[in-house]
Amino acid sequence: MKILHTSDWHLGKSLEGHSRLEEQERFLEELNQIVEEKEVDLILIAGDIYDTSNPPAQAERLFYNSVKKLSQNGERPIIIVAGNHDNPERLAAASPLAYDHGVLILGKPKSRAEIGKYGFFEIVDSGDGFLELDIKGERAVILTLPYPSEQRLNEIVSHEIEDEARRKSYSERIGEIFAEVSQRYREDTINLAISHLFVMGGEEVGSERPIQLGGSLTVDANHLPQNAHYVALGHLHKPQKVVGSGNLKAYYSGSPIEYSKKEIHYSKCVYLVEANVGQETKVEEIYLKNYKPIEVWKCKSIEEALIRCQEDGQRDIWVYLEIETDRVMTQSEIKEMKRSRPHIVEIKPIFKEMEREEEEIEDISTMRIEDLFKDYYIHRNGVHPTEALMDLFSEILQEDGEKSEA
Repeated sequence: MKILHTSDWHLGKSLEGHSRLEEQERFLEELNQIVEEKEVDLILIAGDIYDTSNPPAQAERLFYNSVKKLSQNGERPIIIVAGNHDNPERLAAASPLAYDHGVLILGKPKSRAEIGKYGFFEIVDSGDGFLELDIKGERAVILTLPYPSEQRLNEIVSHEIEDEARRKSYSERIGEIFAEVSQRYREDTINLAISHLFVMGGEEVGSERPIQLGGSLTVDANHLPQNAHYVALGHLHKPQKVVGSGNLKAYYSGSPIEYSKKEIHYSKCVYLVEANVGQETKVEEIYLKNYKPIEVWKCKSIEEALIRCQEDGQRDIWVYLEIETDRVMTQSEIKEMKRSRPHIVEIKPIFKEMEREEEEIEDISTMRIEDLFKDYYIHRNGVHPTEALMDLFSEILQEDGEKSEA
């Protein structure tokens, strides 16, 4: 059985106010080509379909049109679980219509799928957090765990064991869920799992929205279903094998496009998984095109930045400009940069006054208030305050002191 694993589409996400829908549409077109060329039997989408719980209509339209095309109107099943960015109820609201197109959307932990024939496959069994598919005569048992926040976990705990369950760690509770439903695995089935969570040791790039506080919502790799042929995970934006998973094939597919300048140092991919009963699972990275790269331009002066914008203004890229300077840029200079180089998302002046790396920091208790104000002004604005401003600050201090004495 050929399985494609993807996640973290974040449809509707913007970059400093600039829409990424065009890039997301191009990714989904490429994904459809990959699915067709590789003759994929099953698609797993591990959460964060949207970037917000209330996505724009364009993003929802793109999602529905894309999964309909990917599923070939029911010929190819797609299993989707909600991520921490998704509204589980809103995501799963389209389930009655989605089933007809072979798309199974699961919003909360222990969600159930409806048994029945859908297009060219059949759901032959289903229960809390699992389902069994018959796809062209092959059977697959899939554990499904949409983003398990603590609140959602508490909702599925029975009152009799509530106190005991609350005393256990988050990771232990996740492990117990997987241990319970993995009893559905059989030797004659392809055994899979899909979830959206943070496994301990995973490499974050800083653009993910945190789902844990102080590590409290991390999961030990040992608590994943160890007898699965493959575990498809979402949340981390860098593609990677789960640290500490040993022989278990557990992977994060990462996000399909660069969603911040922190994501520009590695390639994006989806995973093509070939799983067969009684055989070792094969995992192949299929790299994606970079539809509109993010670049960080570091310039030594305003003049250098202006020249670079003029000389490299044609490529279809997003640009972060970091410019070393000892003065404030004029509005005309900023306008000229943006005119010459479209799609500049940020112009950041790096004031030389702020780059003193080994400057001794005085104890603020011994500093004059005028010096504190001066340092604060330099920190916020990158330049020294004018004499007129310092005189005004001194006058305000003097007036305040006179009022206090009165």
